[in-house]
Amino acid sequence: MDIVKILLAIFLPPVAAFMQVGITLHFWVNIVLTLLGGLPGMVHALWLVVTKK
Repeated sequence: MDIVKILLAIFLPPVAAFMQVGITLHFWVNIVLTLLGGLPGMVHALWLVVTKK
């Protein structure tokens, strides 16, 4: 795990999602979740950073 990506997932979830998976479905899902509320986008981004290699 990269501490920078974890911090980005907390403060800027779409940026962390983009850095982890690029412009894929997960990125767009993260954008929608972040717009619906900050916490769902943050959790999704943290999940991406922790699980995706």
